[in-house]
Amino acid sequence: MRIGELAARAGVSTRQVRFYEASGLITSTRLPNNYRDYDEVALGRVEQIRELLAAGLSTQVIRALLPCLRSPRAPIVFEGVTPETVAALERERDRLSERIDVLTRNRDAVAAYLAELRRHADRSAATPAPARRTGRAVP
Repeated sequence: MRIGELAARAGVSTRQVRFYEASGLITSTRLPNNYRDYDEVALGRVEQIRELLAAGLSTQVIRALLPCLRSPRAPIVFEGVTPETVAALERERDRLSERIDVLTRNRDAVAAYLAELRRHADRSAATPAPARRTGRAVP
């Protein structure tokens, strides 16, 4: 598929696709007219990249992770992994764990607030509204 189709199907801009390719996150082949040509694997990869970026990972960390994400049965790539890469991945894991904890607390707080709002709405619906006063003096 051409770059425009990939971008549209993945919900990104063509500029983002070019950036991912320049960063070594995805690859394409060139057609005889020099247009980029992407396969379905590239679509899945762009979607993975977007999810990882949304989780807060950098493109450098994503580049290190992508070989491990090809499929659950693909062997883990050990070549070229440095102690610095391992340390960076450990920091990312810890940072993500902290974000998960914060998000979990916030989700639980919102759920508790919604539950209280619903209880209040249920009580209000069950209690008849007081009679309205017209503001006229009673003779």
